Formats: sequence, C-alpha cells, structure tokens
Amino acid sequence: MARSIGSWLSGPSGGASGLPTDMPYSLAGMGRRLAALLVDWLVAYGLAALAMTFGLISLGVLSTAVLVIWLVLGAVAVRLFEFTPGQFALGLRVVSVDGRMHVGLGRAVLRGVLIGFVIPALFIDADGRGLQDRLTGTAVARR
Repeated sequence: MARSIGSWLSGPSGGASGLPTDMPYSLAGMGRRLAALLVDWLVAYGLAALAMTFGLISLGVLSTAVLVIWLVLGAVAVRLFEFTPGQFALGLRVVSVDGRMHVGLGRAVLRGVLIGFVIPALFIDADGRGLQDRLTGTAVARR
C-alpha cells in the first residue's frame, strides 16, 4: 500500500517538456532557483556598491545599477558558462530544450529581461518552468 501511494505522490518520472525530473540533469526545484536568484542579486548589489565607493555611480541610481549589473552578469555568464554565479553555487545550469547546443546571448538577455519584470516568472507550467523559460526555449536543470 505505501508503495502505491509513494509512486502516486512522486508523479511521473518525466515532465511535459521531456526533461527528467528525478535524476541528475533534471529540472531544478523552485527553492533552489530562488536561492540562486538571491545570490545573483547580492553579487550584483555588491558590485554596484563597489562601483559607488569608487565614485562611478551615485546613490540616486544605485537600484538601477544593481538591475543593469544583474542583467549583464546573468546574460554573459549564461552564454559563456551555462550558469550564473548563484546557479553555480547551488549546482544549477541553464539548458536549451530545443536541441541547440548553447543558450545564445540574445536568448540569455531576453530571459533576464523577463525575469527582471518578475510577472513572467510567476507563471509556471506543469514542469515548473517559468514563462521566461518557455518563451526562450530554456530550462534550469541540476548539474
């Protein structure tokens, strides 16, 4: 009896996107993705604060500078390494689900802009992929 309930609660082994959900390289959970976003945001805030101490930006534009640094850092890191600093720290990576080898710079920038708007990231599908991942053909997976 416990086995049948456990298998029902765990759900299917593959998601609607065809990516596995229960093994390495499987789709990442929401908690780890949010923690990675927090780490990325703190890195961007630290870099903006460092730029402010050197007089490169003023206090009035600090929040905008944090957003721009977060977007640029995320887009370049995803294009070059397939993960942001926060995703690296938490063992995640951004993968292409449409058969392409890498996530291009354009898709990485679009994905970052959509996450920056917050609202697209709140709409998730059955796999837990946000609207930003569905529109750009990407997914956040475990390494």
